[in-house]
Amino acid sequence: MLLLWFEFLLCSVVIVYCGVRLSRYGDVIAEKTGLGRAWIGLILMSGVTSLPELITGISSVAFAGAPDIAVGDVMGSCVFNLSLIALMDILHGPRPIFSRAEHSHNLSAGFGVLMMGFSTLSISAASGMPSFGRISFSTPIIFGLYALAIRSVFLFQKRQVAQHIGEIASALQYGHISAKKAAVKYTVNALIIIGASAWLPFIGDLLAEETGLGRSFVGSILIAMTTSLPELVISISALRIVAADMAIANILGSNLFNMVILAIDDLAYPDGPLFSAVSQNHAVTGTIAVVMTGIVVVSLMYRLEKKTALRIGWDALALILAYLVNIVLLYRMRAQG
Repeated sequence: MLLLWFEFLLCSVVIVYCGVRLSRYGDVIAEKTGLGRAWIGLILMSGVTSLPELITGISSVAFAGAPDIAVGDVMGSCVFNLSLIALMDILHGPRPIFSRAEHSHNLSAGFGVLMMGFSTLSISAASGMPSFGRISFSTPIIFGLYALAIRSVFLFQKRQVAQHIGEIASALQYGHISAKKAAVKYTVNALIIIGASAWLPFIGDLLAEETGLGRSFVGSILIAMTTSLPELVISISALRIVAADMAIANILGSNLFNMVILAIDDLAYPDGPLFSAVSQNHAVTGTIAVVMTGIVVVSLMYRLEKKTALRIGWDALALILAYLVNIVLLYRMRAQG
């Protein structure tokens, strides 16, 4: 047990160190390419930070025969990622984190609601949902929505860059770092994070083995928190270099990519449609994820200018409350899987 905790701590330290560097070089790439922090966060950052969920999911459905761990990990990670926005709001300073956020995040959040909604519907109405052989009805829809989301955000960012090219040129921060050097450094740190993060879920699974909790709870809470560590580190690191948009895009982009992972898990599951083989408890987590993403959409539109006396915005408090409700509901339902 002591060795397991040491391995967990070692992985965490590696991810923290490389996550700080990854966010910095991601910011450099965003500046050098002119693609925008929101798009870089949506693609580069979210792809790297969601790889632990991908590895855990495929191994769970293809080798371990534990589809509930795979689905619980993905759905739980989405909820946990959104709760991180509350922590980011506390660290952001006197203004709420969404007060100056880019409008392109609404695109990511909106597509997230659609993809999570289809996934949740497939789980809650599994017996009545059509399928394509052993592939769930929602899987091709998820792939199509993800492709459309990426294209939409890219085109929106391209228009934004064209409109504000003068401001961007005058605000360059990384003139001393070449684009090639940034790309190499980014790749090296990303590979290290992938390796460490891939190790983490298996350690977390062993640590959770003797708790007596159901697989839905373990996958949605314990494993999800473990595999979401890269999102936590990189988002906080992005805030430290005053790249709030990259941090927000990383969270929303990771949730989009998580839905794609769910579709990939469905393709890898050998015993039929994945959504029909798992506990309906996951529909609770999916619904909470949709609600939390809705809170983000409202916050991006309304843009609160002041925080509460607790130095946190009302929207961030709502995200924390929703996350706690999810934990309580899953704990009460743990006997059902």
